[in-house]
Amino acid sequence: MNKLITGIAIMCLLNTIAQAQSLQKRILVFGKTTRYHHESIPAGMAAIQKLGKLNGFAVDTTTNATYFTEDSLKKYAAVVFLSTSGNLLDTVQKTDFRRYIEAGGGYMGIHSASASEKEWVWYGQLVGAVFSDHPEPQSGVVVVADAKDPSTKNLPARWPWKNEWYNFKEVPHDVHVLLMADETTYKGGKNGVYHPLAWYHQFDGGRAFYTALGHFDEAYSNPLYLGHILAGIQYAMGNHVSLNYNKVKTSRYHE
Repeated sequence: MNKLITGIAIMCLLNTIAQAQSLQKRILVFGKTTRYHHESIPAGMAAIQKLGKLNGFAVDTTTNATYFTEDSLKKYAAVVFLSTSGNLLDTVQKTDFRRYIEAGGGYMGIHSASASEKEWVWYGQLVGAVFSDHPEPQSGVVVVADAKDPSTKNLPARWPWKNEWYNFKEVPHDVHVLLMADETTYKGGKNGVYHPLAWYHQFDGGRAFYTALGHFDEAYSNPLYLGHILAGIQYAMGNHVSLNYNKVKTSRYHE
């Protein structure tokens, strides 16, 4: 009898574990490039996978755009564009990704995510800004604009950083700015005194977080930077948010 009770208890425990795993939040990290390829992408993927293990969310990684179908995207609390570049998605994939955001999905863009799909107006609005150019990588200072946000609360007010310092075609205004570039501390800045580097906003039914930092491998072993992107991922995932395709405005595209 004791063996039977023990067996039932073990089965119940395994079932509970399986249910918890099935309910665990999952994100997709997308690293496709069709133009410049950042050598730091593998380091970024490995770092985000480790963050997931330490913070209770599962991480899938891919460079394959075929993941951008409605059935696949439904599995994810957020999609991270990790230093992607160039044109990434076909018309069907773009439509299903847009529907995912409209249903309440989350997006996070890291570094050259803002240099992706530059002719796709909706995507630029999702990111918040579109990359224009950058000077040679160099050291400069990042200024914390909101020190109370989870993504910035552990950062120094003026944070020395080495990066590709991105200039944007138009700086974002309808977003919550977290980090700014101090253009007086490096050469080649073109956006002026108001030069956001990281921000978040609610957009088209979903959530979007973007950071321009993350060019070099070393960023993905820097605890301060890892805390910054972890909070960005958590914002993008949302808090107990379920996708609701009844809210979607965009019709699926059929070839």
